[in-house]
Amino acid sequence: LVWWIPLVAVAVSVAALPHLQTNQMRKTRAIPVREKRSVEHIVEDCVMVTSEEGHFYYKTTVAPDTPACGIFLITDPDKIVEVYFDYLDVPCNTGGLVSFVDGWEMNGQFFPSVEDHPKPLAQRFHEFCGSQQPKQVFLSTQNAALIQYHVPKRGRGFSFHVKYISNPTPCNILIEGTSDVYTLRNYGKHVNCSLTAVYPAQVRVLQLGVGMSFSNRNMEMETGTIHRCDKRGMSDFVQLGGSEGLDLSTYSVVDSICGVDSLPERIVETIFCGVTTVRMVSSGEFDNAVTVQLRQAGEEDINSASLICGL
Repeated sequence: LVWWIPLVAVAVSVAALPHLQTNQMRKTRAIPVREKRSVEHIVEDCVMVTSEEGHFYYKTTVAPDTPACGIFLITDPDKIVEVYFDYLDVPCNTGGLVSFVDGWEMNGQFFPSVEDHPKPLAQRFHEFCGSQQPKQVFLSTQNAALIQYHVPKRGRGFSFHVKYISNPTPCNILIEGTSDVYTLRNYGKHVNCSLTAVYPAQVRVLQLGVGMSFSNRNMEMETGTIHRCDKRGMSDFVQLGGSEGLDLSTYSVVDSICGVDSLPERIVETIFCGVTTVRMVSSGEFDNAVTVQLRQAGEEDINSASLICGL
């Protein structure tokens, strides 16, 4: 079962996080408030976005008028999410259901994308109901995970623990801040890695080492930045672009770059889309890495936009 939770507008604060809500609401570009630090958390809203660890409790107080709610978990790029349930009282015969999702779902689309995640979509969902909590400890593959739930009977609910643990080889990263520097690496593997921000952003490439490697006495020879690498038939490249959702079928690529360049100048793309993505495609033949700086784009950047979605 694939649940459907659309994006919703929420308050703007320190963290730049996407927020979701029920079917009747529309998607907007907005950022929710980060939860205050606490050991125990009472889940009161249908949609909650948090980067906190601790013990989370939910109990239905009024009959919900929505098909699904969600608790969206996000942590640092070099960590993954660990979840285990210690209490479950969600009757199956009333249509109750709880699900752990490896990644985030927005508008029926997924981060990481189906194409770029190491697991098939069916293996990213773990659904359960009843009165016996699952014994399994759930782990995400990246720095984001989701608890989806529908508890239609009053007085019923569940509780679970969240912990963030180290991930020495991050690949897909959901961005939490509005301005920072990030590095994508493939660690020599045949994988696609992505850096995703759920807001319009300006992307500045700071260092590039993708698809080509020439060495001379342990000194890497620079090729400079090569553009339109996917069109040139290169197997390894970095795509810069955006879309209105997380589905790669709607992803518009401004440029695809490759080469070895320690000081790439003028590679700045301003993406005015609901989702901004830097996607590194790797064949496994090279140890690829790209370092970029992202900052949230504002109205003052509209004249320099490389891509405006929805036009």
